[in-house]
Amino acid sequence: MRSRVTRSATVLTATLLLLSACTGGHDEDGDAATTFRTPSRAVDVVAGRTPAQNAVGTSRRLFERSDVAIVSARSARSQQRSVKVAARLGVPVLLVGPTTRAELDRLGVRTTLAVGPKDANWPDLPGRRLVGDDQADVDRAVARIPRTSPRDQDVVVLVHAPGADLTSVGTARAAGATVVGVKGGDPRADRRAIRALRDQPDAPVVGVGTTFRRGLGYEVTAVRRDLTQPGGGLLVFPGRHVVALYGHPGTPSLGLLGEQGTAATVRRAARLAREYQELSDQPVVPALEIIATVASSEAGDDGDYSAESSVRDLRPLVEAAEKAGQYVVIDLQPGRTDFLAQAKRYRSLLERPHVGLALDPEWRLARDQKHLTQIGSVGASEVNAVADWLAELTRERRLPQKLFVLHQFSTSMIRDRSTLDVGHPELSTVVHVDGQGTPGAKIGTWNTIRQGSPKGVHWGWKNFLDEDEPMLTVPQTWRDVRPRPDLVTYQ
Repeated sequence: MRSRVTRSATVLTATLLLLSACTGGHDEDGDAATTFRTPSRAVDVVAGRTPAQNAVGTSRRLFERSDVAIVSARSARSQQRSVKVAARLGVPVLLVGPTTRAELDRLGVRTTLAVGPKDANWPDLPGRRLVGDDQADVDRAVARIPRTSPRDQDVVVLVHAPGADLTSVGTARAAGATVVGVKGGDPRADRRAIRALRDQPDAPVVGVGTTFRRGLGYEVTAVRRDLTQPGGGLLVFPGRHVVALYGHPGTPSLGLLGEQGTAATVRRAARLAREYQELSDQPVVPALEIIATVASSEAGDDGDYSAESSVRDLRPLVEAAEKAGQYVVIDLQPGRTDFLAQAKRYRSLLERPHVGLALDPEWRLARDQKHLTQIGSVGASEVNAVADWLAELTRERRLPQKLFVLHQFSTSMIRDRSTLDVGHPELSTVVHVDGQGTPGAKIGTWNTIRQGSPKGVHWGWKNFLDEDEPMLTVPQTWRDVRPRPDLVTYQ
């Protein structure tokens, strides 16, 4: 912890910097001044269509004004030189582009160091000095410009690595921000990003790049509040596998989950997961996939051909799984109603951190259809509506990322599948292949369903004790199904 004297000195220094406009010294043009800016939003994103737009957006968030700025040509060599110059001077670095001049005017730039080929078609820049990109020319130009010492800004800038825009990174570092390259683009899966966000728990966060175009608010919250999954970690997948018993409580004919009481079900799930854990170097989490609404041959009082369990009836099993550190998936077979209407029935269960949701389109009927006469189906738009609702619930309630499972064994079961929205950071979407029969037939279904799948989905596999001929053993499932399933269920 810093001493009171140190803290006071820091506050005084910051105040003086603001009052003096961070004046760095004098050159032949007069005073050179730079004023840094703290982003006004707790979590913000710069997601321009081009690197030049990203550089401008980063500058706008971190610099109030600057008498001096660097403008780089587009070559990698020029950008590398420019970033080094920006770091030495403590000023923003921009890239030649249509929005660059407006940003220079906003900053009040009086001297622009143009780094790049001198014979390039440079635009009109305020106080332009053609530096070139030879190191000796750069050194001579920089020597004539006073350096601004950036304050140690309490700002975290996240960039997608590899491939981050050099000029945006250079501007952020020149402003004194903590810059972290996020491998894969998700800070929940990057140790350096997690450490930076937790080391500066109150610091504003700026994400730079189209990877973050949907926002970073939920991901930052998940890191800082440690919204942990059963079995550890901030993401459902990758980094773990889930093995589940499937069925309806008290109904053995619908799957293994219903073949025993609550306590015995939890123990059985744990035993099955341990068999996989012996083969895996990653955590294997036991789980229960509970059929909450069961497809019915009768219309029922509401006419939807679906028998809905009450939350009260499901709660004991859900709570037993939570106590044992197991995951729960609420499975819907909606008949003639829609998935979203049924999902909302179980909101109170889905508000629990260890409960996800599964949609089973086989049992989603049109108005004139009946179960076991036709195979049901669902349009991607209905699935997306459920995903939107579940993602919003997860975000608002500050819950860990949820498992969102889509059952499928026929290409017709999910219409317009290419338009599925699988980009919600609050959800980990799994296409669960439910084919049954011989191992060869099941692998054939697996390969067919995987073709043309949306980028970013994870994969699930189901073993049927009675219908498979024969059912794959645990070692066979682990060895023969490729890619290795993230989720394996037993019915």
